[in-house]
Amino acid sequence: MEPAMYKGSCCDIISWFEDISENASCVQMQTLRRILQLNFAVEYLKKWIGEVNFEDMEDSALESLYTSLVPLASHADFEPYVQRIADGEKAPLITQEPISTLSLSSGTTDGRQKYVPFTCHSSKTTLQLFKLAAAYRSRIYPIKEGGRILEFIYSSKQFKTKGGITVGTATTHYYASEEFKIKQRQTKSYICSPEEVISSGDYKQTTYCHLLLGLYLYDQVEFIASTFAFSIIQSFVSFEEFWEEICNDIRDGTLSSKITIPSVRKAVLDIISVPNPCLAKRVQSKCVELEEKDWLGLIPKLWPNAKYVYSIMTGSMQPYLTKLRHYAGDLPLVSADYGSTESWIGVNVDPCCPPEKVSFAVVPTFSYFEFIPLNRSENEVIGNSAIDDFVEDDPVPLSQVKIGQQYEIVLTTFTGLYRYRLGDVVEVVGFHRNTPKLNFICRRKLILTVNIDKNTENDLQLVVEKGSQILRKSRAELVDFTSHAEVGKNPGHYIIYWEIKGEVEERVLEECCREMDASFVDHGYVVSRRTNSIGPLELCIVEKGTFKKIMENFIANGAALSQFKTPRCTTNQVLLTILNFWTIKRFRSTAYGP
Repeated sequence: MEPAMYKGSCCDIISWFEDISENASCVQMQTLRRILQLNFAVEYLKKWIGEVNFEDMEDSALESLYTSLVPLASHADFEPYVQRIADGEKAPLITQEPISTLSLSSGTTDGRQKYVPFTCHSSKTTLQLFKLAAAYRSRIYPIKEGGRILEFIYSSKQFKTKGGITVGTATTHYYASEEFKIKQRQTKSYICSPEEVISSGDYKQTTYCHLLLGLYLYDQVEFIASTFAFSIIQSFVSFEEFWEEICNDIRDGTLSSKITIPSVRKAVLDIISVPNPCLAKRVQSKCVELEEKDWLGLIPKLWPNAKYVYSIMTGSMQPYLTKLRHYAGDLPLVSADYGSTESWIGVNVDPCCPPEKVSFAVVPTFSYFEFIPLNRSENEVIGNSAIDDFVEDDPVPLSQVKIGQQYEIVLTTFTGLYRYRLGDVVEVVGFHRNTPKLNFICRRKLILTVNIDKNTENDLQLVVEKGSQILRKSRAELVDFTSHAEVGKNPGHYIIYWEIKGEVEERVLEECCREMDASFVDHGYVVSRRTNSIGPLELCIVEKGTFKKIMENFIANGAALSQFKTPRCTTNQVLLTILNFWTIKRFRSTAYGP
């Protein structure tokens, strides 16, 4: 069922989604048929389905045949094909649609950026999702036509492969696409910054200009946005340092000497060159007042017409919610939608739901989705060969998922991925009509394991939250964190790195360390700690600005700020060198005895 998504009102878009949600099972089978009709002759599929003629098959028979013949796959299975495309091979290897661009995954999950196919279909589904999400948000938080969005968006540097294929982040491709311009026109809301600012390639200069232009157009700003919550926080942390310089620029109609890129200077000065001393005075008085209150409620104070803050706030972004709420004051935090570099998955149909409880309704036209049921084992697996503590059942289609069950998502996409294991663990928490609503739980991959212990990113975040509760009682703030499983020593142990803001007594940090160690509930970890086959947890306090150095390392290697996620666990030797060099205090847990 093709959506008429490029015309009409918000009601039309929502009506379309309600219809396909009602018929989600049939729509899914039709989506699979369309993918196979487009791509049945590509090299990868022919290897598995040969010359099977499926044109006259019933949809349900085609679905059964496809899942029986084509195996589950990981990125490694597609990597040789994608590399051949990068090298310039023109034959239809994984998709019939031309691939002129490749997306780079963030690389923050496993430390290595991956190439993912990006086609015209990728931009079109992004436009569909953004329009659909905007329609649901406008029901709760209507915005003025022609209003502005202060959106902290950043393009990464692009490069060409030897085969002439353009490589960059998916967001970079989208911001450069015609669909991005269409989205602004059709949702009747426009970003504050011109294209030259977005594509500058220097995140510091881009951030300064986003903030300057956002304040210059302050009364038109309807909401604040970014791909990830992290980018919003980084921007306002920077604003605390250079707000006076921005006030000078507004007052005099000038632009700071720190903006050195000629095209950016011209584009910004074309907007702000008329001096505005009244506005500068307003911003200055507000900032002086905010500074005394540690910038509490910064956003509504400086942008009084803003209706909400919009960003991805789930998963690895959840630890930033405390700081984001500090800046947002009473403004609602609206969690953005669920997707990956490989495919969009679901839309937030309940924008008033707090980020901690948000779920996403699967859009059944975007990809063909399967779900691998995951059940917790009773830790009968000995050794560390298992990737986690889940026991898998056979994949089921969207129509057979059950409320309360956790699953790993499997994708078959229009862009050339077939039965691709995404690695995301989700829980079905309900249904929107007949399409499931998913709560993101964590990445499937274990991030902390030494012995028979198995801890995911979600386990780590729960533990760190326990420790940071103690920290907050001392009026200090956890800025960011990561971890490392130290297996080079005997016994191995966990190291958690914290960057904190504020002065904290050592006895408090010792208590934080002890609390975190005691809060890991994984049976394998508890048993190993009691028998000392895993050593005491180590808490390392790093110098202020250390996590900014980590971010800059990723950006220097091709990531965009809007795509960056602090790795919650790392084995990357460059990052560990940074962390250990800037460690200023170390504490060892006494949770299981001295």
